[in-house]
Amino acid sequence: MILYPAIDLKDGQCVRVLHGDLSTATVFNTSPAAQAASFVEAGFHWVHVVDLNGAVQGRAINEQAVEAILQAVSIPIQLGGGIRNLKDIERWIEAGVSRVILGTIAVTKPEVVKEAALLWPEQIAVSVDVRAGKVATQGWTESSDLDAVTVAKRFEDAGVGALIITDIDRDGTVMGFNVEAFGAIADAVAIPVIAAGGLASVQDIVKLKARSGVPIAGAVLGRALYNGAISPEEALKVAA
Repeated sequence: MILYPAIDLKDGQCVRVLHGDLSTATVFNTSPAAQAASFVEAGFHWVHVVDLNGAVQGRAINEQAVEAILQAVSIPIQLGGGIRNLKDIERWIEAGVSRVILGTIAVTKPEVVKEAALLWPEQIAVSVDVRAGKVATQGWTESSDLDAVTVAKRFEDAGVGALIITDIDRDGTVMGFNVEAFGAIADAVAIPVIAAGGLASVQDIVKLKARSGVPIAGAVLGRALYNGAISPEEALKVAA
């Protein structure tokens, strides 16, 4: 299982928020590039980066911080937040992003996601952000009437590299993974699933790995990593 330490960007800084609400932001590092470098030093093999301002506004806002991260580390970066068209996808892939995460347009313009997956096979991830059983869009500020499996199934055989399933109700709460919810989606589709939202301890990683059914491909580590509830060494050992 691949672990993805998260760098959420707000106003150029590395923050954590509760349920995606930018007004709840806690700054953990004023240098996202330094934070990314510390994750490399800790032994992680990927970094998960989200432009929170961009997700809400529908365009890249924290470009300088992302570019600084790309210059600071050589491990793969997956980037999401406000990326809504092919031009922006191409720009970030050419800049060195290994995987571009598309969320809102997976609901509103699935044909663009499919075209992107054809142009850049395995370099496109679909973010399925779930609140009260329904998929949210526009930086989690709006809700659709679609459930996660319905959205995920749109991209079967499209060449999408991963599905990042975020449990908004638990995001930032450190209350533990909803393992069964993630597992149900993994069992329903052939695309690898990365779990996000609520990770509290190494036991969540143990439970994800132990569940029967299709293996969960990865997990995003957020607040529990920043506040010291999870040690990188122990998490990586359990995930291996």
